[in-house]
Amino acid sequence: MSDTHQPTLDEIRRKVEAGSRLSAAEGEMVFRPEVDVHAVGRLADLVRRRTNSDAAFYNVNAHLNPTNVCIYRCPLCAYSCNADDERAYVMSDKEILARGREAVEHGCTELHVVGGVHPDKGFDWYLGIVRMLHEAYPGLHLKAWTAVEIARFVELAGRPVRWVLERLIEAGLGSMPGGGAEIFDPAVRVQICPRKIDGATWLDVHRTAHALGLRTNATMLYGHVESPRQRIDHLVRLRELQDETGGFQAFVPLAFHPEGTRLAHIERTSALDDLRTVAVSRLMLDNFDHVKAYWISLGVGTAQVALAYGADDLDGTVCHEEIHHQAGADSPEALTVDEIRRLIIEAGFRPVERDTLYRAAERQL
Repeated sequence: MSDTHQPTLDEIRRKVEAGSRLSAAEGEMVFRPEVDVHAVGRLADLVRRRTNSDAAFYNVNAHLNPTNVCIYRCPLCAYSCNADDERAYVMSDKEILARGREAVEHGCTELHVVGGVHPDKGFDWYLGIVRMLHEAYPGLHLKAWTAVEIARFVELAGRPVRWVLERLIEAGLGSMPGGGAEIFDPAVRVQICPRKIDGATWLDVHRTAHALGLRTNATMLYGHVESPRQRIDHLVRLRELQDETGGFQAFVPLAFHPEGTRLAHIERTSALDDLRTVAVSRLMLDNFDHVKAYWISLGVGTAQVALAYGADDLDGTVCHEEIHHQAGADSPEALTVDEIRRLIIEAGFRPVERDTLYRAAERQL
């Protein structure tokens, strides 16, 4: 295919049916609004069923955000604040342990731990949170700290990424979330998160984590100032790292919620854009086993429909999520296992409870 050739949907369909990799140009083509989103969704569904049959995964999890005080104060964020803000908080050890106990008592297999990068907290504080929770609740998988936080720990400790991750693994870290990726293109990052690490650093943190055997997720925050080409560039860079390491286990497209941010003038994405983004992500990320329809971000209804547009995972019960809700997410505070299973069955799929590493974790219902 020459550089000047404009791919057609029929050509893309034949490649998808043959299991061939799509090019960046083909990815951009299926992002075009004039291309039938439902046709793109059907192709993504073909890939998702080829990979995961009729299974739709979920887990029983809770979130812990130890502080909302952050040095970066990104324009895209409604959650973070300065230390002197009346909304500012830092959880005590007792409060953190209580959240872990609550997760265990609710049958959670995972605690997802992320938060602000506090200007006065050293690496030992963040490391201590992992160690304290792991020692108190050794059966609870700790998925903790984004690449942005890890990069800050490197700065605070004056040690390499590998050393920081080794200390966290020794303390009980089980895996890493994919937050902080946003959009890798520097022209976008200067507008939405100018003080955060760049895309290359985010990728390098995950590359190092994978080399240590630590599984991680990947995200893309879309629906702000980025273009379809910049979305595709982001997906291609993730695909290239996955070719290199194989360490990503799931991709999570995150719809931007502008309310309460310095980008509040931006209109929220439509459900059709959300479904198209899920579908294109599934088509481009041919080496990722899982694509999540994160119901906190998409909304419950759109997430349910997204299971037919390439997604195979609804995430989980997600108790105590604060970051998206601070930005105006109108999804519930949590879903019960029964509600998640009902959503999956109604969508025509088979609910499968998983643990964080995608091992079957079915319990007596």
